[in-house]
Amino acid sequence: MNKGGIYHSLKERKSQGKRSFAVLVDPDKVNGKDMIRLVELAIEARVDYFLVGGSLVISTYLDDCVQLIKSNCTIPVILFPGSPSQVSKYADALLYLSLISGRNADLLIGQHVVSAPFVRQSGLEIISTGYMVIDGGAPTTVSYISNATPIPADKSEIAMCTAMAGEMLGMKIIYMDAGSGAKRPINEEMISRVSSVIDVPLVIGGGILDPEKAYLNCKAGADLIVVGNAIEKDLTLLKEMSSAIHSVPLVV
Repeated sequence: MNKGGIYHSLKERKSQGKRSFAVLVDPDKVNGKDMIRLVELAIEARVDYFLVGGSLVISTYLDDCVQLIKSNCTIPVILFPGSPSQVSKYADALLYLSLISGRNADLLIGQHVVSAPFVRQSGLEIISTGYMVIDGGAPTTVSYISNATPIPADKSEIAMCTAMAGEMLGMKIIYMDAGSGAKRPINEEMISRVSSVIDVPLVIGGGILDPEKAYLNCKAGADLIVVGNAIEKDLTLLKEMSSAIHSVPLVV
């Protein structure tokens, strides 16, 4: 991917009404053998992107994980960092997450100030991301680590205004996440209402356990669906999820 290529591809796919599918890989939960099998299935299923990262990442497998994916396929790899230390120069791009749904200044801008020289030096394509945590019905790692209250699942107007503010502040994408292991995924009404008030790509993740939910999220307005836990537990879901997402009728 050339510089600026990932964001350009996301915007282009959105303008064409195409939905995208990303598989989230937590380096703490995989090994080389698992990854090779996952990459093989991802190629077969026509996965659009790999997201690599996690809220903690306590292993030293990040670089190896990214390199293994890159050496076995041409699917772009985007870093989804839970901390400033989760940077690998071998990836294609990095989601520079600003937690706009919370009031923790450290995750809104503080950690970015500390990490900025290192991130700039990495040479990665940097995609500023308005990150919104939505209540998924259970405490998640991201809500605990961030020490921030998630947006209530039934408060679509708060999500709408937060997303609008993020876009007007210059965020290139809005990422709404119910969190890893969420009991309740983000509802379609909230996705639809947020999608209707922003022009940047909308990413949805957390608690998406079956192809039907992925399909409905796309119909509601999601441009990119991210699935991690469900695929970790059942690799056979990967192809079904991808088919469902890519079968959503084009809306331009």
